[in-house]
Amino acid sequence: MTTGLTLLVLRFAFLAVLWLFVFVIVFALRSDLFGQRVRTIPTDPKAGASAPTTPTAPAAAASAPASAGAFTELIGQSGGAQQQPAPSGVATRLVITEGSREGIEMPLGGGPITIGRSSESNVVIRDDYTSTHHARLDLRAEGWVLSDLESTNGTFVNGQKVTGPVTVAERTPITIGTTTFELRR
Repeated sequence: MTTGLTLLVLRFAFLAVLWLFVFVIVFALRSDLFGQRVRTIPTDPKAGASAPTTPTAPAAAASAPASAGAFTELIGQSGGAQQQPAPSGVATRLVITEGSREGIEMPLGGGPITIGRSSESNVVIRDDYTSTHHARLDLRAEGWVLSDLESTNGTFVNGQKVTGPVTVAERTPITIGTTTFELRR
C-alpha cells in the first residue's frame, strides 16, 4: 500500500514541477516580447514638487501614432519633466533609411533616447535581431552620442560595431537589427 501512495505522491509532485516549468517559460517569453513592467515613483506631497517618473507602457503606447507600425514615435517623452529643445547646429530628426519602415521621420528633442524592442523604449523596433533594450542616444555638447546597451547582435555606425560611446555625425548610417537610420537637421 505504501508503494502505491508513494507513486501517487511522486506523480503529483512531477506534475506540479512540470506546470511550474511551463509558467516560468511563459513569463520569460512575455517579458521578452513586451518588456519589463515600469514602476513609477510616487510624488511626495510634502516636497511640493513631483519626483521623477517613468511613463508606463500603456500610456506610452497610447500616444504612439498608428502609422508608425514597427517603429513607434515616443521620442522625448518623460513623465513630467519638460522636454528641452536640441541646441542649434545639431540633428533634430531621426530618419529611417532602410528597413520595413523606410522613410519614416521622427523629431529628436533634447533628452536621452532609448532604442529597442521593448514597449518602454522611446523608439520601438519590432525586429527579431533587436534586443529589448538595444541602444541609447544622448545629446551632449559634442553632439549626439550613441551607446550600445550590451545588445545581442550589436549596434553599427557606418558599418563599424559600436564598442563604447560614439559621437554620431549627421547623415551617418546607424544600423540596429535590420533597420538603418540617420540623424538629420
